[in-house]
Amino acid sequence: MSTPAYDERLSVPLRWWVQGVMFEATLWIAMIVSMPATLAWGLTAAILALLALAFTAYGSARITVADGQLRAGRARIETSFLGAATALDAEATRRVAGRDADVRAFLMLRPYLSRAVRVEIDDPADPAPYWLLSTRHPERLAAALTQVTGGR
Repeated sequence: MSTPAYDERLSVPLRWWVQGVMFEATLWIAMIVSMPATLAWGLTAAILALLALAFTAYGSARITVADGQLRAGRARIETSFLGAATALDAEATRRVAGRDADVRAFLMLRPYLSRAVRVEIDDPADPAPYWLLSTRHPERLAAALTQVTGGR
């Protein structure tokens, strides 16, 4: 595998972890006063483990441009089928993901990321007219896609 032109992991933000731990602490307080301590501690540990697993799994999605492919989560497409890549600000992302959305589009959106990149698809066999990908660095992703596609 060659060095990726772009690689980003869409990990959940720190505030989600803090809020999850605060929620867990609230549950622990409710349980410690209403049940035996060993059961309360056991349930707290199990719930905390499930929370960490959920956040880690949800935040494990990657966007990678490498080896002639764009990978977004489990989806893959050859860069030869990509058209224009447009970096979107928060307002444009909200419009394209909502009011102006095409139901056939492939979406990989994360609620904690307000910006995205819209990538046109030039494959007649693919029903998706574009991919809309949440990212922390829309300009960098759009530039990497433009570079690998030759500015199509």
